[in-house]
Formats: sequence, C-alpha cells, structure tokens
Amino acid sequence: MTMQKFRLNRRAALGLIGGGAAGALLPVSGRVNAQTLDKVSYQTDWRAQAEHGGFYYAQAAGIYKKYGLDADIRMGGPQMHPSQLLLGGKVDMVMSNAFEAINYVREKLPFLCIASIFQKDPQVLISHPGVGNDSLAALKGKPILISAGGRTSFWPYLKSKYGYTDEQIRPYTFNMTPFLADKSLSQQGYLSSEPFAIQQTGLKPVVHLLADGGFENYSTTINISKKMVEEKKEVVQRFVDATLEGWAAYLKRGEHFKAANDLIMKANPEMDLVKIEYAVDSMNKNGIVVSGDATTLGIGAMTEARWKRFYETMAEAGVFQKGLDISPGYSLAFVNKGIGKS
Repeated sequence: MTMQKFRLNRRAALGLIGGGAAGALLPVSGRVNAQTLDKVSYQTDWRAQAEHGGFYYAQAAGIYKKYGLDADIRMGGPQMHPSQLLLGGKVDMVMSNAFEAINYVREKLPFLCIASIFQKDPQVLISHPGVGNDSLAALKGKPILISAGGRTSFWPYLKSKYGYTDEQIRPYTFNMTPFLADKSLSQQGYLSSEPFAIQQTGLKPVVHLLADGGFENYSTTINISKKMVEEKKEVVQRFVDATLEGWAAYLKRGEHFKAANDLIMKANPEMDLVKIEYAVDSMNKNGIVVSGDATTLGIGAMTEARWKRFYETMAEAGVFQKGLDISPGYSLAFVNKGIGKS
C-alpha cells in the first residue's frame, strides 16, 4: 500500500475562478444548462482516495452541476505542491490545514481557510500491542519513527503536552520495515493508511489518534484567495455547499457511492475497494468528519474558539510566534449552516 505523506505537505493556498457572473443559488433538484456553469478548480494534496471521497461524490452524483458549477477536482501526488499552485494562481482552491492558514497571516499573504472537512486530523502514532505502549502518555522517552514534516508540525505539540524529547526521534522514511522488526519502536502514520497496511502482515497495532490527544489541527480544508472570496463570494458558497452535501452522502454510502469510488479508482489505479471501505469505516468510527462542532454546525464546521485554542497551543509549543492576530487567516462565512450534521 502506498504510504501517505504527513498531511502538512498538503500545504495550501489559492486564487479562484474566472468567467461568467454567478447566478442565484440553484436548487439541488434543478437542471443547469452546460453554458451557465461556473468553472472552479480544487487541488487535493494526494492521490485520489476515500479521504477525498466527498469531492468525488459531488462530482459523480452531479451535485456540483446542480449548483451551477463545472468543478475540476485535481489529484495531487508526491511531487505536487498545492500551496505553490495556489500562490501562483494555477488553481482556484486547495486542500490544506490550519498550519498553512496561520502561515498566511504570518507571511502577510492574501489567502485564507473557509472550511474544514476533517474535524480531526487523521495523523496517528502506531505502536506494537502487548509492550505497554497503550497510550500517548506511555510513549514518553521511547523511540518513535518521525518524518521531517512531523518534526515541525505535531511533534512540538507532543513535546509540550506529553513531555516527549527530540532524543526519542528516529528517522521515518515511510517504510514500515524497521517498525515491524522492532517491537520497541512506534511510528507515525495516517489513520486509514499505515494501520491498514500493518494489519495485512497479521499484526493488529495499537493506534493513537493525535486528535483524541488534544491535537486540534483543522485538516482537509478548503483554502482560497481573498480576491476570489471578495469577487465571487456567491460562487464560492455554492462550491462549499455542494462539497459538504457530497461529503454527507459519501460517508453514508449514498446512492452514488459506487460511482464516486469508480472515479477515485480510475484516477488512482493503486486504490481498491478494500482500502476504500477500510478508510470510510475509519473516518466514521473515529468521527474524522462528523464530530465536535460538526455534530451541531454541520460538516466543514469551524469556530473562532477552536482556531484560537489551536494557535495558542502551538505558539506555546514554539511553532508560531506569540501575539499574532490570526483572524485574517480564516472565515466562518461559508460554513456552520447545518449541512450533514448528525
């Protein structure tokens, strides 16, 4: 199975659509003439997979078209740098995270985050069973395989919250062989990726979801340019609403679930239905999309309180400078409308 990069490398930024004037919000049941569709592009951070399923569902089910959009969902990959494409105006919107949005503010860039599909970042630490590594707190002082990206993102949080030290770090190169060969080792991973691959070897690992340990990074976000928000606000709203509707149906394995998965597997031949089903089960079981604020505010939810907590926690951990006003890095105008709430 292809190992997932840490999602921080899904860095994002934007500059949105062009073309004709946006009309009034079209009812989902309405039919739209192809000539009236507003073109929008969204760049994902990795190869097509179930973790992008809502976007593909909205495409396969015709939801984007019903909202008057010709949506181009572009697949990422190991050599893809979404943030560069956004900053360069090559794509309208990108998949990213809270780190990147705060970086926009720090670097005075005219971009922001307008929705967070994942309420929980799927980043995990993985340990062997039966060796006493049954909690994040228990991993203090023990060797952990960590990538370069992880060292500058979630690792400072673990040091601050659980007392981890840099002496614990062993290099992680997205190869599971060292972990499998040494029961004393733990390693980083992605909830629906490495644990699945490890289970195929016959080992049932202990999986520690960092979000359940207080790591509140918004993940699988929609990041966009302020220019697009100002000039095409109504088009942006339609894209967000259609996307959230797609996610609500995908997680429930709606009528067009198979069609969405067919699009995913066509774009990424390394993906198969077993991996997809495992990922959907993992997202539902762990509340990756629908949990916390999303249970009352709807899929994509964000709040000022959580943005503030995350920033202050990471600033205390030394990732960001203290005293930064991060409010220009996000907008709540497009979410919290109850779409897909449980």
